Formats: sequence, structure tokens, C-alpha cells
Amino acid sequence: MSDLTISVDDLELEATWTDEAPETRRALENALPVAGDAVRWGDELYIDAALDAPLESEREVVPEGAITYWPAGNKLCLFWGPTPASVEDEPRAAAPVSVVARVTDVDPLAAVDGSARLELESAEDS
Repeated sequence: MSDLTISVDDLELEATWTDEAPETRRALENALPVAGDAVRWGDELYIDAALDAPLESEREVVPEGAITYWPAGNKLCLFWGPTPASVEDEPRAAAPVSVVARVTDVDPLAAVDGSARLELESAEDS
């Protein structure tokens, strides 16, 4: 069972919470639903999301499907492949982020062409 429903334009994806950033997770749970017109940076989409949460897991290299929060920029990010900051083919943020959840199947994201609308909501609400 999924914890979150992620919409990228017409795509609907399932995601589960991680245990890496519990304060950030609580802040995001309290803010749901969150939505915005996303900016694309390689195989990453990010939206504005001002959460009251510290930088917890402090990772730059993240797993495919990672949903992260960058508190310094107030951005919620979805990674599914390399970005301009990547050294190899790994998803890499431009600066340290906190990983809060992970999309279970990133394959549909290959169809994303340019910017998109990104929405996150609790799976219970969808």
C-alpha cells in the first residue's frame, strides 16, 4: 500500500515514506496536499514548498524515485535520473537534501517532457 499519491501532469504514481527525515516527513504530512508548477532540472522536478523542517539526511546523491526537501531553497524535489550535477547516471541534487519518500515505479517519468505540474497528496485522500 502506498503512503502518497504523486501526480505529474496526467501521470499518477505511488510513493512510500522513508525513515531518513522524520521531522521533514511530519512537516510535509501536515502541509499535504502540496502542488505547484514544477521546474525541470535534468531528471528532477521541483516546486516551491515552505516547510518548517531542518536539513536532516543531508544527501546529494539520492535513489531513483526520491522525494526530497531542500530547506535552504524551500523546494520539494522528485528525482528519477541524472541531473546536471550528476557524476555518473545517479540522481544528484545541487545541494544537500532530506529524503522523505520514494516513488515505487519511476518508469512512467521517462515520458515527462519539459516542465510539469507536480502534486502530492496523502494516499488516504486520493
